[in-house]
Amino acid sequence: MKKRTFGKLGWQISEVSFGAWAIGGDMWGPQDDDESIRALHRALDAGVNLIDTAQGYGKGHSEELIGRVLRDRKEEIFVATKVPPQPGSPWPPPDDADARDFFPAPYIIEQCEHSLKRLGRDRLDIYQFHTWAPAFNVADEWFEAMTRLKQQGKIAAIGVSVPDMKPDVVVGALALGKVDAVQVIYNIFEQIPRWNLFPASMEFGTGIIVRVPFDEGALTGKFRADTAFPEGDVRRRYFRGKNLPAVVRRVEEIRQHKNGTFPGMTMAEYALRFCLSHPAVGTVIPGIRTVAQADANIRAGDGVPLPPEEIIALEKFAWQKDFWHSEVNE
Repeated sequence: MKKRTFGKLGWQISEVSFGAWAIGGDMWGPQDDDESIRALHRALDAGVNLIDTAQGYGKGHSEELIGRVLRDRKEEIFVATKVPPQPGSPWPPPDDADARDFFPAPYIIEQCEHSLKRLGRDRLDIYQFHTWAPAFNVADEWFEAMTRLKQQGKIAAIGVSVPDMKPDVVVGALALGKVDAVQVIYNIFEQIPRWNLFPASMEFGTGIIVRVPFDEGALTGKFRADTAFPEGDVRRRYFRGKNLPAVVRRVEEIRQHKNGTFPGMTMAEYALRFCLSHPAVGTVIPGIRTVAQADANIRAGDGVPLPPEEIIALEKFAWQKDFWHSEVNE
């Protein structure tokens, strides 16, 4: 597993890291905790050294499982988690939202303590806001709370997980030096971050964590137009109505293109290598819930990007959409 320097923090982070939403066990269909633990160990054994989770993944269950695994490990492992806005807050917040209504200082600090306890750690490596609004960039209270946690040694870095359709909303905070890491959707469909966020992150030394490299699994090429998802699986909503047939058609076009240039590569590996081919990207966090998925995903972390001409060729597949809030009109 190759490592990359993670922004101005200077950490050496594995190219492929562990996305831990699915092991929370509440929104991706049935999940066995023992298999989750085996998958975590397999990924760490292969050189993965960052795990990304959130307080809301299984109401803290993902963090608890990670804490169990960390107790058995001796090597340096970085952990990033996320604090959601206060219960009842609209998500994502409106552009002009008052940060004090979503992330008041006492709440930020209290939730940090809960994460530390579940993870069994004295420090969070990256403490991320789970959503963001442009008005937050110039607010002071959240930054003062995060700075206090840094000074107390309870967090090492401040992060923001930007909303799905608005990757650039955090650029103001980067320019002001308030944010150390940004988590963003970037994949063969969602290519917009390369226009604004990525250049800004390279200018200001911000570490980039890429999430959703498979577009909720679609870019692995394993779905068909009639694929059915179990009750409780978030993909039942994401791929509702015409969304699944539309995305399957586009994935098949990408597969045909890939087969002409990299016929021996799986769709999943191809999707991960696309993400890792941009120099701004510090690490990519595919969701991993089984040992087999851990084995498949870590293959892309060997430091070999797709050629520049391949990235240019993939620009024609860019497709910005908002499947959480709407359906395609096809």
